[in-house]
Amino acid sequence: MPKAQTVIEAAGREVVITNPDKIFFPATGYTKLDLAKYYAAVADGALRGIAARPFVLKRYVNGADHEPFFQKRAPENHPDWIETVELRFPSGRTAHEIVIRTPAQLLWVVNLGCIDLNPHPVRADDLDHPDELRVDLDPGPGVSFDDVRRVALIVRDVLDENALVGWPKTSGSRGIHVNVRVERRWTFDQVRRGALAVAREVERRAPEIATSKWWKEERHGVFLDYNQNAKDRTVASAWSVRPTPGLRSSGLHARHGTETFRKARRCVRRHRCSSRLVDEAARAVSEAGKGRTRRRSLASELQETKRRASARGAVAAEATADHRRESAAQRRCARGTRALEEATSEGRREAGGG
Repeated sequence: MPKAQTVIEAAGREVVITNPDKIFFPATGYTKLDLAKYYAAVADGALRGIAARPFVLKRYVNGADHEPFFQKRAPENHPDWIETVELRFPSGRTAHEIVIRTPAQLLWVVNLGCIDLNPHPVRADDLDHPDELRVDLDPGPGVSFDDVRRVALIVRDVLDENALVGWPKTSGSRGIHVNVRVERRWTFDQVRRGALAVAREVERRAPEIATSKWWKEERHGVFLDYNQNAKDRTVASAWSVRPTPGLRSSGLHARHGTETFRKARRCVRRHRCSSRLVDEAARAVSEAGKGRTRRRSLASELQETKRRASARGAVAAEATADHRRESAAQRRCARGTRALEEATSEGRREAGGG
């Protein structure tokens, strides 16, 4: 007897979802098909965190309440429209991992039982030079989210002072991830040392709630896990559903994400407005989820700017201010390279090769 299946259309390609009625979240009754529909709805946002990156398959074949297994190698029998790239690991072994660029490819890995999405911090066209430095704020037992938030604000200050921009998101569990875009010119080891330098500076500023100590028995408060920048490590990307009873998502609640994209798409169809609306809606909700860091969303800032300009009738003055901010941002980016080089050098001295 053939297995039950259904088909989801994703950007012009049909993707088969097998065993669609299989319960993946027993606490809520959500099925494998529900999970696939969620990712189909938020594919525009989810692809931002994983597009063109090698991807580790973390497969929950029996649902979120069972242990997953990690599969680095792409299944041998995969469609010809599934892209792979060969990675080489510190052990000397190699693996052809999946690279996701399209909604159909995303749904294909979801059908394999991937609940959360785990990309590497490199792009498929340059596997030796990360383009992200990842700061993972991991709270210890009994540590409140308020402490995690306070540490995230200190991370922001350290990055700002070194001409680096961090993009925070909730982990979907208890912590916060801060992704820092960097030029693709440093090795994994250099980026890891840069992350260690950031962690130790944050610890220096707030030793009562932040730690960079590697051994668990020496930790307290919020651990800044710089080792997430090692070559073989991955973290859950934005819009990833986490295998938790509350169906939390990295960056925001999964149900909130689905509804936001539905509203945005309805508006696009009704008014034929730019797809930038979808982008802004995604950013607004993502910022709301990670807004616990008390940073306003881009959409809110834009709306406030427009209100101020309208009230004062000072459109020209606002444009001048925008130009100054843009120029300042360009100057900060120009200093970014030197700042990260100094950070990695400091990390190398302090780590002593650790």
